[in-house]
Amino acid sequence: MRPKIEDAWFGSITVEGQRYEYDIIIRLSGKVRRRNKQLSKAVYGTSHTLSLAEIQDLHRKRAERIIIGAGFEGQAHLSDEAAQYLEKKGCRVDLYPTPEAIACWNEAEGKVIALFHLTC
Repeated sequence: MRPKIEDAWFGSITVEGQRYEYDIIIRLSGKVRRRNKQLSKAVYGTSHTLSLAEIQDLHRKRAERIIIGAGFEGQAHLSDEAAQYLEKKGCRVDLYPTPEAIACWNEAEGKVIALFHLTC
């Protein structure tokens, strides 16, 4: 079951009535968990560049698509290595400012994973 995102503000997101005040990942199963920003910060010194290690942690073999909310101002992006990894895996990536990514998530079909950055 894909959980519906009900609301989001700078710094928070509400999924199925549960409010989160940190970046989140939504798995294929619908489970919501905290994003492990340290995987990217360790490589780039920022969580705005998604590292190969973070994308490997996020990706699942059955995933057909990953929706990434790049922040309210769209500051986050994939590293070249992460983009190449997903291309090799045949996994489509849709990267939008977080409000647009949320709308995309709520309308998505198929085997989809999401990552939502909730600030910048």
